[in-house]
Formats: sequence, C-alpha cells, structure tokens
Amino acid sequence: MAPKIALIGLDCAAPHLVFETFREEMPNLTKLAEKGCFCPLQTVVPPITVPAWMCMMTGKDPGELGIYGFRNRKDYSYKGVRFAHGGLRKEPALWDYMASRGKQSLLMGIPMTYPPRPVTGNLVTGFLTPGRNVPFTWPESLRSEVLEISPAYPFDAENFRTHEKQRLLEEIHLLTREQFRVAKELSLRKKWDFFALVQIGPDRMHHAFWAYHDASHPKHDPQSPFVNVLREYYRQLDVYLGELFATFPKDTRILVVSDHGVQKMHGGIALNDWLIREGYLALKEMPSTPTKIEKLIEENQVDWKNTLAWAWGGYSGKIYLNVRGREPQGIVPPRKVAFVRDRLAEKLKALPGEDGLPLQTEIYAPEAIYRKARNVAPDLFVHFDSLAWRSLGSVGNDSLWVHENDTGPDDANHAMEGIFISSGKTRITSILDIYGYICSLVE
Repeated sequence: MAPKIALIGLDCAAPHLVFETFREEMPNLTKLAEKGCFCPLQTVVPPITVPAWMCMMTGKDPGELGIYGFRNRKDYSYKGVRFAHGGLRKEPALWDYMASRGKQSLLMGIPMTYPPRPVTGNLVTGFLTPGRNVPFTWPESLRSEVLEISPAYPFDAENFRTHEKQRLLEEIHLLTREQFRVAKELSLRKKWDFFALVQIGPDRMHHAFWAYHDASHPKHDPQSPFVNVLREYYRQLDVYLGELFATFPKDTRILVVSDHGVQKMHGGIALNDWLIREGYLALKEMPSTPTKIEKLIEENQVDWKNTLAWAWGGYSGKIYLNVRGREPQGIVPPRKVAFVRDRLAEKLKALPGEDGLPLQTEIYAPEAIYRKARNVAPDLFVHFDSLAWRSLGSVGNDSLWVHENDTGPDDANHAMEGIFISSGKTRITSILDIYGYICSLVE
C-alpha cells in the first residue's frame, strides 16, 4: 500500500532561514531534514503566493494556468481586471489525482481554493476567503466542525502592511496557532491519504518585521522591541509542526515546502514614471501626488494614442504593450512588437540604482519561461535588482527610487528559492516537479 502523504506549506520560508539562521530554533524540522533530505526549491515567475502554490499543486506553470498574480487582465481592454479565485483553475490538482486513484484528501489553507469546490475528502479554504460568514468548507457541514474547534478561526492577518506592529504580531500568532489547532484535530478525526496545509503566517511576519530582523537592512533599528520576533515566531512554528507530525501515522511521507523565499527590500522603482520619462507612456495630465496607474486608467487620464506601454506594480513588475489590433487604441504595429519589447527590456536592464551603480535587473518574456501562455499574459515581467527593489505602479513620484512602499509599510521582497524538506531521500529542486513526485508515490 502507498504511504500516506502530508504536505505542509510555509509561505515565503527561505533556505537561509530554515537551513541556517533558525536551524537551532527548529529541532523538529531539522530532525526531519537530517533524517530525510533538504534543498532549495526553485519557484516560478512571478514568485508570489498566487500563482506559485497552485503551480505546485498542478505541476503547471503560470502561463499554462493563465494566472499571473492576484490581479489579472480579464481581456485586452484597459479596464478589465479579474481577481484570482479558485474557479479560475482549469487544470487538475493533486487532490483530483488522488480522487482518481480512490484516495481521500484533507486540505487546509491552500491559496485559490476559495470559493470551495467539491473534493473527495475535506477542504477548508485559504487566505483569500473573505470571512467566516461565507461557505468556506467542503462538505459544507465541515464549517460547523471547524468553528467548534476554533470559534474565531482566522484566514489571514488583517492589513499586514501597517504601522500597528504589536496588533499585527498578535494576529499572526493567533492565525498560526488556530490553523494548526484545527489541522491537528482534523488530521485525527478525518480519513485521509493526502494531507495538505498551507500556512501564510511566515509571509506576513517577513513583510512586516524583516527590517527589525535583518541587521543589514537600511531601516534596521537594533533597539527595537521587535528585533527578535521573527526568531521567536519560527521557534513557536517548529513546536506546532512537531505537534502536527505527531498526529500522522508512522510511515507518512512528510514534505515541508515553500512557494518562494524572502530577502530585504531597499524600496520601489517607479516603473510607470520611468516609462513616461522614456516616452513609452503618455498622460493627459500628470497627477499632483503619487497616483495608481489603475485609477488614472479608470479616470481616462492615459493618452492611449501616444502610449506604447504601461505597467502594473508589485513585487514583480508587469509591463503591457499597447498593440494595434489587440488593445482598443493600440499603436504598436504587430510586426514591431518584438523590436519594441526588446528595446524596452534593454533600457530597463541599463537603469542604474539611485547610487548610479548597475542593478542586476532580470526581464522575462512569457514565451521564454512558460510552456504556453493562456489568457492575457504580461508582455514582460521585471525583477529589479533580482527583486531587491519592487516595482511601483504609481505615477507622480518625486523620484524613480522610492523608499516608502506605495501599498503600505513593507520591508521584504520575495526571492526565487524556497525550501524543500522531505522524510524521504528524493530531492526535488523545482516547484513544478512536486506534483509529479507526489503522484509517483501513489502509483
């Protein structure tokens, strides 16, 4: 008989944290790694929670899924935006494969599982769930069971980009504690062959408290009362992991993985202001204060007849060309798309840092990194200085280099390597190979 398989996801956990910095604080995870195997895990572009977790669960890259982030262009209009949700997934996931083999799954906290869809087994939806007052389980009767175990069951820490650090710290600890409490109880109550839990808490801790932890961060304050909160969080996280491992049958194949890593973020580069400066983006009137490009588009302030490209901001920047015959007022001739895109990428790679020194900027075209590109893919992805800088989507900044994030306080960005730890001896080095590996354990 195939062993039971348990996959525990720690959103944003990085190799240098788990394998080095916090190794002694995490005896349960360290023991699992030393008895089995561990290695860095290469993620996808863009390296963000959505779509990375669903790429792992399906073995499909973002292009094959047609999902390129939390927000996606719904069509080639300028204003059509579609937010990621579970209904957008068309590819079979691991739990679908398990069902085809007559096996039960117990799923908790996996991004893009809201709204809940039928599964063979039990499902508690992930952090994009709007609250406890909507259906968030399959079967629906499981909802009352979850709330019996944890009446205030949280899906996320609210508003993690905030200056209210103490309030947020308490919420993240509550989130982690209650989700593990429900996971432990359900793992004992329910029949399962495949167990999967994704915990978003590490990601929230990193974005909110990285500058306190990292002595090399430009905003680090060694006198802050929050200097050690990240270390203390990982120490407690390991306790929860040990308690959860103890509920699994002895021969369970345990995997602990992450969707991407983490690194310090110096600030943001105002990508749309740069596009304006270089003559790619034209506005009817410049805003007097920094304004999101989406608002300017909604208010018809973009001069599309003189615009070659515009960008959405985020940890990973997304650039769209204004192509004739594709966008409503497109001006880039289709035969010139490759030339305009290549020239744009060349200029972006040459953009220096605020100190005048070169940046290690990476530019990705969809056809170069995806097996195919469904729906409306960005024409280019931008990783400024290997993601040491995020891409700002706002327009009207005083400088191209901005040290205050345009979406709220945030001192960390993602990195391209997450973690892979297994109680078995097979090393998996790509997030896209986990699906096939888990399926092979069932054969």
